Amino acid sequence: MARYTKSVCKLCRNESKKLFLKGTRCNSPKCAFEKRPYATGMHGQSRKKQSEYAIQLREKQKLRNTYLITEKQFSRYFNMAEAKQGVTGTILLQLLESRLDNIVFRSGLVFSRPQARQLIRHRHFLVNGRIVDIPSYRVKIGDNITVKAKSTEHVKLLAAESPISIAPNWMEVDKDKLSINYRALPNREDLDPTIKEQLIIEYYSR
Repeated sequence: MARYTKSVCKLCRNESKKLFLKGTRCNSPKCAFEKRPYATGMHGQSRKKQSEYAIQLREKQKLRNTYLITEKQFSRYFNMAEAKQGVTGTILLQLLESRLDNIVFRSGLVFSRPQARQLIRHRHFLVNGRIVDIPSYRVKIGDNITVKAKSTEHVKLLAAESPISIAPNWMEVDKDKLSINYRALPNREDLDPTIKEQLIIEYYSR
């Protein structure tokens, strides 16, 4: 199972964008990106003229790092999206958004995706009444996600302090019952407008 063990703050700095991988710290003055909004390394502050390939690669890396998945996983998601009928870029984003760890994070029950992954691995969440400990589990429309009875108090404390107060419109969240209903796939206009998925398609089309 893939696990990123290095500093996640470096990912934000290298992508020149907050990826919100440290929960509440990302919204505080302690945020590394707020202190040093430039790339890591001794040449991080120097201006670099990027090639077309570098721009495409950077966009792909930014999206991959946002969801904290490996290169192999990301390539597999892209192949799945390309094989389906429809707009490849939108389908790719929908596949990533359908991951269990992402849905738990988006619901506002936890601080960050890394925290969601940890809780899922520790078997705190159930999908349709069955324990699922695989963060990459693909949630389907109509699935209901709940918290294991023994874990409710712990998750309630996290949900009370989560920086996400309103869940996306494609899921129904009950913070009192700690339940999530995945109602529909998100539309492209509901997702991050700064993501340039066409660059990722161009990257894989080379």
